[in-house]
Amino acid sequence: MSDFVRTLSHDLLATDPDSTGTREWLVANGLGGYASGAVSGAVTRRYHGLLIAALPAPLGRVLMLSHLSDVVVGADGHEYWLSSPEASGHPREDAQTAALQEFRMEAGLPVWRFRAGGAVIEKQIVLPHGQNIVHVTYRVLETKEPIRLRLRPVLAFRTLESAVDRPLARAYRITAAGQRYEVSAGPDLPILRMAIEGGDFPMTLDGGVRSEIYYRVEDERGYQAHGSLWTPGYFSGVAGAGQSITFAAATEEWWRLEALPPTDVLRFETGRRRRIIQNAHPSLRHGAMAELVLSADSFLFVPAGRVADQMRARAEGDEVRTVIAGYHWFTDWGRDTMIALEGLTLATGRHMEAGWILHTFGHYIRDGLIPNMFPDGKDRGLYHTADATLWFFHALHRYLAVTGDRDTLRLLLPKLHEVIDFHRHGTRFGIGVDPKDGLLRQGQEGYQLTWMDAKVDDWVVTPRRGKAVEINALWYNALRLMTDWLREEDGEAAALPLEELADQARASFNARFWCQSAGHLFDVVDGEHGDDIACRPNQIFAVSLDHPVLERERWKPVVETVRKHLLTPVGLRSLAPGSRDYKAKYFGDLRARDAAYHQGTVWGWLIGPYVDAWLKLHPQDHEGARRLLEGFLPHLDEAGIGTVSEIFDAEPPFTPRGCISQAWSVAEVLRCWVKTDG
Repeated sequence: MSDFVRTLSHDLLATDPDSTGTREWLVANGLGGYASGAVSGAVTRRYHGLLIAALPAPLGRVLMLSHLSDVVVGADGHEYWLSSPEASGHPREDAQTAALQEFRMEAGLPVWRFRAGGAVIEKQIVLPHGQNIVHVTYRVLETKEPIRLRLRPVLAFRTLESAVDRPLARAYRITAAGQRYEVSAGPDLPILRMAIEGGDFPMTLDGGVRSEIYYRVEDERGYQAHGSLWTPGYFSGVAGAGQSITFAAATEEWWRLEALPPTDVLRFETGRRRRIIQNAHPSLRHGAMAELVLSADSFLFVPAGRVADQMRARAEGDEVRTVIAGYHWFTDWGRDTMIALEGLTLATGRHMEAGWILHTFGHYIRDGLIPNMFPDGKDRGLYHTADATLWFFHALHRYLAVTGDRDTLRLLLPKLHEVIDFHRHGTRFGIGVDPKDGLLRQGQEGYQLTWMDAKVDDWVVTPRRGKAVEINALWYNALRLMTDWLREEDGEAAALPLEELADQARASFNARFWCQSAGHLFDVVDGEHGDDIACRPNQIFAVSLDHPVLERERWKPVVETVRKHLLTPVGLRSLAPGSRDYKAKYFGDLRARDAAYHQGTVWGWLIGPYVDAWLKLHPQDHEGARRLLEGFLPHLDEAGIGTVSEIFDAEPPFTPRGCISQAWSVAEVLRCWVKTDG
């Protein structure tokens, strides 16, 4: 897998040692569960852990195993911490930290190389796909004499979103049967199973030790930052040169945990990842784009917690797939899924999964809306969105263009009729067409319905109630797509009413949204306070979509305005500098962050519609469009290694913020890389 390795070299680690605490790795298991942490081994987030298991509702994702406190006793007799000593919660005063020579993501799997007491040791983490299992393997590459390895599992059964001082249980019980160990905390909670393979590593039970951990990033984000973790004891044994030791932990039954030796688990997982890359578009099979193809894989998952979904789909001869919007804290969001679908699945050759995703969300349409999100541990979605359903039309169109799957179109057409009818006559949250002009309005007090959806308590930061520019661009695009599908399936007479509605919407849009004095589009018209002249990226969709609603002679000034005021190397600003509410940085507690979330903060995914709009104006300039993506390449060495963050500060150095790995950010870079190929 040498083509698919991203390495943080010894020189980089030596010149910037603090960066190992801010750079993070992540491995997903295809069920919504994952393992993630800082390169340094420090536990800085409540979301960090070696095993975050995806469990049936009402539990959802649960942190089972926080980390391993791993120590090497070298041939020189000294003890060396492989992970940050702070991760143990009780570092010894004489503790020494092993020298981290290299960190690399090898086919998307994290590998550390340490030198400690004359020995060279590699550590690698693997999650078998489709299982709530983690393997942590230690390989002794060099040593003149055997070393002793001591591994202390540190855990707290806690739901992913709970505060760090709110575990699901206060008391734990460990039982042993031979070399099998089980930790339980009550009849309604899963059992954590642990074992060591590859050597004689008995566990010493020291009565159970509790320690307090300080979660630095949670403190910076304004959340509870001190939490108690528990350990039952430690595994200890001797390993010589060439020997591999694997610590395995799982919520699965023992027969699953022991079905394959660790070497086979690694071989099968790396083989699966190689096939994923080989199935992608040719331009994505090498270098940084191959890494992003593997990152895309981490977002596609079977919602293990929604058992009824799986039973329904399989009864219909189908499968359930959906998309994690971002790591670490997002679940599957309708809007993000539909925007990301093309890049995550169609560009990567995963057409069947794209169809399954569309089927899954089609099943959940209610009152003409797809769900905005599925809360963790819940079976039912929330529907507070004005744009996710309109993105559904866009995603289906892109899927059909690649696959020609008319069966899926015919399956979904009744649902699409329902969507159009509910939007024409009005549905939840004030979403409905204004009969006077054919434009789509939306808004209800206390709800954030567009993608600019920050809300703190009862404060909706950017409510945008009224007729929002991108909502109407999407509405027009959906009407034109539906007109085409009806004409193809049912004939001209069936298409005519929607064609007339689309014509009305387009005429009204161009009459209402163009602001002559500003030279760009209003962000909202007929809003609570009149027409909003704020210069935001939402206007780019009037040009970028497959059926652009904006008159062609106004494409250039809109794109030029966005280029001049909003374009950065890593996406578009959400508000132009100089605006009254502009925020240059995204930091602080929840209220401070959400106040900046859509008030200048750069969003990586918006580079996609900008590239689309640029190529509408300059259809031959693939080279120039490709250059718009190059700012993301150095970013793959920071924040989430080998992936793309959710957001960035609005000014240089465009510090990455928010989620370390965001589905639509990754998807739009992949999609546009393919689009600009050649």
